[in-house]
Amino acid sequence: MSERLATASNIWITGASSGIGESVARALVKGGHKLVLTGRRPEPLTQISALAPERITPAVADTTSKDNLHSIAPILESHGNLNMAILNAGTCEYLDIADYSSDVIEKNIQTNVIGTARCVEIALPALRRTRAKGLPATLVIVGSSAWWFPFARAEGYGASKAALAYFAHSLRADLAAEGIEVVLVSPGFVKTPLTERNDFPMPFLVTADAAAERIISGLAKGHNEIAFPKRFTWIMKCLSALPQSLIDRMAASMARKSTTEQETK
Repeated sequence: MSERLATASNIWITGASSGIGESVARALVKGGHKLVLTGRRPEPLTQISALAPERITPAVADTTSKDNLHSIAPILESHGNLNMAILNAGTCEYLDIADYSSDVIEKNIQTNVIGTARCVEIALPALRRTRAKGLPATLVIVGSSAWWFPFARAEGYGASKAALAYFAHSLRADLAAEGIEVVLVSPGFVKTPLTERNDFPMPFLVTADAAAERIISGLAKGHNEIAFPKRFTWIMKCLSALPQSLIDRMAASMARKSTTEQETK
């Protein structure tokens, strides 16, 4: 069993106002951990904080804003030794190829990649202070299993999650000498306010609470790669191992007609 969650820890969670982040926060509160919760909306953070006000500090911020995030650094420092940062804040914007707009790509990259990178800039000094005292320090980056296969309409979202995976793996290599662990979480479809907007079938859909349980279990067991649900992720990994020409044909056959094409038929 890993030392990560063996005892009460100080943990920073982004994207904590809904979805996976909220469920992870609620589960960790029950585990006796001390939390700093970040999200753009204050009301949900206040509601979660009411569960254990002596152990939870809401820190409202937009993770894409440098000014917002730098205001959180003193909060992390005053909260004690930061043992873990769970960087979960993200978005999902799909692209209609008939109305191609680079703005869709930018929104995904700005929130999912740049926002996460800016959070690392705040978390890393705090985690280094913790490691200097001989205590465990872990950086958790929540990505997606979407980047294993080129889904239609996911040019921006999938690219941002592929970037996050590479980012996490490179950080793991660079931070290994310092003893700071880097964990990549790659969920499949999780029922959240974001996925509720999806207008297509979502195989092996799990609840946010189930996702939180699997993330916390993986962290407690010392896993550096946490992917779920298993059936979905194994299918995705197998598909990604196929010849590229076959992947291309499969992806093209799965692409639905654009809105414009449907209207002209």
